[in-house]
Amino acid sequence: MSGERVLVTGASGFIGPHLIARLREAGYRIRVAQRSETPYPEDVEQIRIGDLAGTIDWRPALADIRHVVHLAGLAHAGPGLDEALYRRINADATLALAQAAREAGVSRFVYLSSIKAKTGAFDGRFDENGPDMPDDAYGRSKLAAERGLAALDLDWVALRPVLVYGPGVKANMAALTKLARLPVPLPFGGLNAPRSLLAVENLTEAIAFALTPACPARHCYTVSDPEPLSVAQMIAAMRDGLGRKAGLLPVPAGWLHLAARIAGREAAFARLAGGLVAPPEALLRAGWRPRVATSQALARLAASAGAG
Repeated sequence: MSGERVLVTGASGFIGPHLIARLREAGYRIRVAQRSETPYPEDVEQIRIGDLAGTIDWRPALADIRHVVHLAGLAHAGPGLDEALYRRINADATLALAQAAREAGVSRFVYLSSIKAKTGAFDGRFDENGPDMPDDAYGRSKLAAERGLAALDLDWVALRPVLVYGPGVKANMAALTKLARLPVPLPFGGLNAPRSLLAVENLTEAIAFALTPACPARHCYTVSDPEPLSVAQMIAAMRDGLGRKAGLLPVPAGWLHLAARIAGREAAFARLAGGLVAPPEALLRAGWRPRVATSQALARLAASAGAG
């Protein structure tokens, strides 16, 4: 909606710059709320806020705001963090902002949740309308936020992205991209389990869609690229973007799993190589369309990694 003002939290993270570019393209006026100054285009307004673990007066940030996109939160960091901290930042702080947004007359509140609010499994295909079964503190905190939003008199949309990738990504996808760029054969030809991924361009398109009346509110949506790919197909797509052949050796997946276990990387291996297929059926029915095909986005990722 051209000219409408949107408040974005958590814009300094991986997704934020991509989202700001998409919202500027759509004609929104953007205000970002964060703890420290960050370089943004001149037309992006910045306002300082405190730590999400504390109490924040959201009224200055919400003045004249039409919509809110809440990206900020405590990222999934594996075991060891206090569950109460996840709850305080990902659930309580989200609901405090949502309540303040309701009182300020905000039209649409878009919350970036996680597929972890739905499931912690890394294999199989799940029913988007089935029971929510998070298996860790992070997923439970995201689900608590969603359920709190459902209790408010507010037009909200919760997006549950799967593994997001794109320029600037870190962790497992960054490591896989580095491997794909190596000019040597790789032993991943046997990793054929399909896995849902999400190009950051498609996530920002989903957020932009969620801000519009065309997207039904008060609903949680799985967000993923419609076409799942295996690790072998991911690497092939990346190498295609580099103008190279796939160069994959058909080493059995069980051997690689054993090697990852010996190296103490079993959990990381499961997150990347597992076959979780989470189709964005409800979001597609609502009218969202991805901007880029998975293979094309992966090719761009590999090329951009070499340019950085």
